Amino acid sequence: MEAPLYSDFPLDPSAPTSAQSAYWVGPRHLAGDDGRLYDAVADTLAGLGWTSLTIVRGRSEPDEAPEDRQVLRSTVLHISPDTLRWAQWVLADEPFHLGELPIAWQVSARADTSSPLAAWSAYFTSDVPGEVLVDFLVALDARDQPAVPLAGPELVLDAVTAHGWLRDIDQPTGGATDPTFSSHLSLGEVPPLIQDANPRALTSQADEAGLAGWQAWAEPVLGTPCLWAVSFGASVPHDLVAAFATSLSSTAPVLRRVLPESTRERLLRAPAS
Repeated sequence: MEAPLYSDFPLDPSAPTSAQSAYWVGPRHLAGDDGRLYDAVADTLAGLGWTSLTIVRGRSEPDEAPEDRQVLRSTVLHISPDTLRWAQWVLADEPFHLGELPIAWQVSARADTSSPLAAWSAYFTSDVPGEVLVDFLVALDARDQPAVPLAGPELVLDAVTAHGWLRDIDQPTGGATDPTFSSHLSLGEVPPLIQDANPRALTSQADEAGLAGWQAWAEPVLGTPCLWAVSFGASVPHDLVAAFATSLSSTAPVLRRVLPESTRERLLRAPAS
């Protein structure tokens, strides 16, 4: 059920953190992750039957109390029952950056269990709306063969234009933006370090054009830091990217208690009570 939204409804800055008011806000692509990106995803994957493994690397001294242990790096890995797909929380594990933002989740899939290597990977920074990443993972979980392409790139653009997004004037067959020109979706060269099993990703030379994959980002004000960024490897099936795009561009409001500083004045909001 969608709630009416009002941009002039004030937030209560005096409310204590433990009793923050909840609001229905939109558009969701500017709503941030509510500070719950790990919980939103982990709870969903647990409900789908995925197994979670926690890897903690630390250092302890003899006779040192457990609470004094120095944790150097930690990773949480969620694996699907068939072991063909997995999602890794890497924010606490010295992640590399995408659009100058640290990667929070890396999602990967392989064609079969005979190879330990991922066929493709997708990367999501903090402040990606949790609902969007969850919808992507639900679509991935529902696929029998997570590495087999089932549709073309047009499916991705159809998903966002159905919700009012505009095709890129310069790249109408490979790009779109929301009506406020804040968030973008583009089929273009994949950034460095994005893992993909396509042989061209391993053999391309420095002076050659790289593989094309879907990239998405929110830049609320031109020339300022991005709110979030997402990179899909070149081999990520387009129908899975379309599931992400459908959720990202959805006009349905999302529930939030914490709003991003860079977009809070641009969000429509209504009390959730």
